[in-house]
Amino acid sequence: MPRLEAPGRLAIPELVPAMKPTWRAAFEREMASAGQCFRAADFPRCFYHLERAHILGQRHYWPHVRSHWWMLRAGWQVGDAREVRGQVVRIVASVGSLIGYLPVGNTGRAHVSALKPMPIPEDLARHLTD
Repeated sequence: MPRLEAPGRLAIPELVPAMKPTWRAAFEREMASAGQCFRAADFPRCFYHLERAHILGQRHYWPHVRSHWWMLRAGWQVGDAREVRGQVVRIVASVGSLIGYLPVGNTGRAHVSALKPMPIPEDLARHLTD
């Protein structure tokens, strides 16, 4: 397993490899689109982009947590208590990214089982195999 070195610090194992650049760019595009929709209070489209970002980010801990954090914020804005509760649980459960336990393709929303694998949209699937 590769090790990360920090000056004057202990070496720590790299538990999850970094996102490949094209994969990261696709994730950031979805997050940017979600942010624009959030600021415009277009929450259905915001959730659409957050779900896509979740699919791209779920194999990487911080992007995974980030997508859930923004779903929580969007759920709060629309007054959806189920979504807010579900996202709190999913933020904690995002540790699954670190150990490789996650349902591929899952969109991350509270109305979907957190353990249910789902089909990956074709335009996103190419990033996951790059």
